[in-house]
Amino acid sequence: MAHTFILEPGRWILQGSWLERDGMPISVKGLVLVAWHRDNWFTMITKLIFPGDRPEIALQYKGRLDNGKRQYTFLLQNNLLGQAEGEGWVGLDTIVQRYWVLSDRQRRSGFETLHRISDDTYYLTSGIMAGHYLISTMEGNLERQAVQ
Repeated sequence: MAHTFILEPGRWILQGSWLERDGMPISVKGLVLVAWHRDNWFTMITKLIFPGDRPEIALQYKGRLDNGKRQYTFLLQNNLLGQAEGEGWVGLDTIVQRYWVLSDRQRRSGFETLHRISDDTYYLTSGIMAGHYLISTMEGNLERQAVQ
């Protein structure tokens, strides 16, 4: 089974929950756009939307994955965390990404695990850490939208 998320251009809808330390889970919805460019470069733009007056989170990834490889690197711009660098591994059923925020006194980092359910569905789990402690997690379903 080949992966469709990240490895193919597409538009994905996220529905799930966000949890912060000592908090209750809150609903999160999002949109993920993946585009591929020449020379094996990809761009992934994610927008996370919360209910109420909680600010949105915007993420922009730019990475490179050479043909036939299972590891890739990326740069990440996050409107709350700032600039980060990261790496990803493409497994048989799962894509795992980790990143670390640059020049950050809190030593924040994060991870994302995308488990393939079908060509059009992935289950996402992710977390953000400060030092050795989790400060937030997110989980949810990613559904690929049909190309129109």
